Order: sequence, then C-alpha cells, then structure tokens
Amino acid sequence: MHAPDDLPTPDDLPTPNDLPTTLRPLLEPQCYPGQVQRVDLVETHISWVLLAGDRAYKIKKPLKLPFLDFSTLALRKQMCADELRLNRRFAPDIYLDVLPIRDAPNGLQWGGSVGTVIEYAVQMRRFDEAGRLDRVCARGALTAAHISDLAQAVTGFHRSAAVATTDARFGTPAQVLAPALDNFRDLAQLMPDALVGQRLGALRRWTEAQHAALANLMQARHRAGRVRECHGDLHLANIVLIDGRVRLFDCLEFNEELRWIDVANEIAFTYVDLLDHGQGGLANWFVDEAFSRSGDYEAACLLPFYAVYRAMVRAKVAAIRAGQSRGSLDEALVCIDQAERLVAPQRPRLIITHGLAGCGKTFASNRLLQHDTQARTLRLRSDVERRRLFGLQRDQHSGAAINAGIYNADAHQRTYTHLQDTARALLRAGWSVIVDAAFLRRAERDAFHALADALGADFAILAPQADRAELRQRISARQASGVDASEATLDVLDRQLQWIEPLSDDERALQLPDTPIPA
Repeated sequence: MHAPDDLPTPDDLPTPNDLPTTLRPLLEPQCYPGQVQRVDLVETHISWVLLAGDRAYKIKKPLKLPFLDFSTLALRKQMCADELRLNRRFAPDIYLDVLPIRDAPNGLQWGGSVGTVIEYAVQMRRFDEAGRLDRVCARGALTAAHISDLAQAVTGFHRSAAVATTDARFGTPAQVLAPALDNFRDLAQLMPDALVGQRLGALRRWTEAQHAALANLMQARHRAGRVRECHGDLHLANIVLIDGRVRLFDCLEFNEELRWIDVANEIAFTYVDLLDHGQGGLANWFVDEAFSRSGDYEAACLLPFYAVYRAMVRAKVAAIRAGQSRGSLDEALVCIDQAERLVAPQRPRLIITHGLAGCGKTFASNRLLQHDTQARTLRLRSDVERRRLFGLQRDQHSGAAINAGIYNADAHQRTYTHLQDTARALLRAGWSVIVDAAFLRRAERDAFHALADALGADFAILAPQADRAELRQRISARQASGVDASEATLDVLDRQLQWIEPLSDDERALQLPDTPIPA
C-alpha cells in the first residue's frame, strides 16, 4: 500500500515504526495454522503486513491523519471491513476475511471467541510479488497484451461499480478543483525556488483555464453516472499477474473523496503511472483500449486535466518525502516535467486507413498506437463503433448479410458520420486520431481530409498491402479463430474488390510507410 494522493504537509506523513510489543508474538510461526516456517513483516506508512505461509495479514496502525482516522479499535475494525468489502469487488479470492486478534490465556490467537480482542486484521491469500506490474515493468516484461487485459479489467470493474447519487458532492466541478489547487499551494511551500514557482504558476493557470472549460462536462458526467466508487489507487504496484491474468487489488478504503471519482480520473491515474515508468507507448495503448471497450470517448476530453492533477500529486508526495529525509527534490521536478509535457501544445494528426478486408489495417494501426511515446493518439475502429451505434456489444457478431442489417447503405453512412463526429471531438481536445475503416471510396477519404484541414490537423493515410491469396488466407484464419471484431467474409472481400477506388497519386503522397505483418 502506498501513501495516498493528498498528503498536505511533511509532518502529516508518519514515519515507519516497529510492530508494538503487544503484537510481537505474531512474529512467531506457531501463532499461525498450518505448516508455517517463518513470518516476515512488511511495513508501510499506515499498516503492518505479516506474511505467514500462504496467507498475509494486514493490521492498521493506530493513526489519525488528515486523510484517514485509525485512532480507535472500532475505527480500525470498520476500516478492515471496508477494505474487505471494497477489494472483494475485483479480488474475492485474494481478500478472505477480517479476523480479530485475541489475547487468550495461551497467548495471542487469530479468531475464536476466547480472550479480549486487541486488534483486527484483513486476511489475504498471498501471491507472487514478482507478478506485480511495477516489477514486471521494471524487468522489461510488460506487454501490450497485459495492458489490453488491464483495460478490460478496469472498464469491466467500472461498469459494475456503485454510482454516485446526483446530489453527492463527489466528482462535482468544485470538489474536483479544490484538491488540484491545493497541490499548487503546497508545492509552492515545499519548493520555494523562484524558477520552480514560475513553472508551478503556469501549470496552475492552465489547470484553472481547463477546469473552467470543462466544468459543464464534469457536471454532465456527474448527472450521467460517470462518477463511481472506483479503486482510487490504481498504480502498477496495485495490479498483479496471477495465472497470466491481470488482477486489481489494494484499493483505497479509507477516504471516500479519493475513491468516489469520475472514471476518467481513475484511468488518468494508471496512464500517468505508465508514463512515469517510461512506458509512453503502453500508456497510449491503455487509454485507447479502455475507451474502445467503454465507448466513453468524452472522457478523453478530461484526461489531460486529470493527468496533470495526478502528476502534481506525485510531485507533492515526492517533495514531502524529500523534506522528511532532507533529500533531493529531483523526483518532484521530474513529475513537474511530466505535467509540462502533458500540457504542451501539439499539432494533432488525423490518420485514416484504406484497404480491403484482411490487408492488415488494424495490425498496422496497433503498431502506431503502441509506439506513440507522447501517448496522445486514439483509434476509432469502424467494426467496433458500428456495433456500439446499433446497440451490440464490442465483440458481438450481428449475423447480418452483405448490404443488410448494420451493413446496409444507411447503416454505413451513419457509421461514417459517427466516426467523423467522434474524430472531430477528439481532435479538438488535442488528441491525434486513427480511424480504422475500409475507406474504399474517394469521397469518404476526402471528407476526413477536409475535417483535418478545418481543424488544423495533419492528415495521412495508412494503406497496408497484401495480394489476394494472402487476403483470403487471413480472412479464413480470422473467421476460424472467432475472436476478431471484423465480420468480413470471403464474400465481403469479393464485393469490396468490385467497389474499391484505389488511392490517386495525390493521396499516395499522403501515405504512411507500410508495416509488414509477420508470417
């Protein structure tokens, strides 16, 4: 468990201290059921964690801080119960129980009914710490497939998370702005250098201007149920690989304001953590996968604001820790650098794909997304957005025939209009956009080129090539696998060959280099 986001002053952050005398018998293996050979103690600023055999036991420290209150046994019991309840939303097999620690005649014991309760602990099933995503990332083993699994886990959790009532203060524009401004006030005290002050002033002005521009959207999302009881502490160290699958754990149980947030704020948390780990391409892949699964593209308009907020929180926590240890402020300065990069104006780019079914449009656009180290590109896939537009799930096949159902002429036009409208909103919000669709007709390509020109965005075409035999082989393999969003069949390919209007010379001048698909 890491220190939470809103640590106001150096004195507020407790220093580590040893397990109290009354609990030290718990360091002996005989206090635990089963064949426990040794007990290890792991300490955070707010908890002691005892590792014994295949179990872990987390005990809250008796603390009272601005952001939490563990000062009484009753409060610690309640916080243990809250931790169990909240984490069981996504990890019921890890979070097992809340156990009393009793001072029994024969010594301390877990549970039972004999003796006075002196403390409570959350009992958890242990997992291999090497599977934590921060450690996977540190050894260079974090992959796009892991990030896709993470996006699926996060968006699935958000769909089922409790929704804030319309009269709740959480996620309202005023409640969002206050902690953002507190960061700048606290950092100005922690980092009194004049040059740093100028940089913080510029970031504060940007934050205030963005908040003013986005306040109506924040309020609308609050009314629409986008503020939910989220994880609240979703950095890589609180995500783990178990049996090859991504799992969330260790959510923030002790502060409602940090947990009841817009889902865009939570996505920004993980996004910034990936950036801080030097994984810009994977950060970009994460937000694209998350928005593609949720369809919540208006969240992209809020993401830079929340990302800067998260970067400034990290700067403040780093500055607090530096003050406690009389250490360097370099880590805080790195976080400020990150915030400045997030607000730096960039000329967006609109890229459309062009080509027959099976030519590799999605593969090529995957590569672009995963290699955008600036992490400011999103993709709109016609296959996914068409289904969403007509009320189908992302991977739900429609069963429609050629030129029928969601593929008739009217549906085709509605889909391209939807893609254009969504691309326009994302470009205006400062994102580059890839529109992954066939774009067989010159008029369709011209419409998107005109959109880019109207918004001052660069324009390019991604047009992978493959011969007919290879196209047919890929389509057949894709149909056999049954896992791709595309519903294109060999009959669709034959029809496309009749319809396609190849790129003209002036369009080929806008074409990006092809990305070969591995055999």
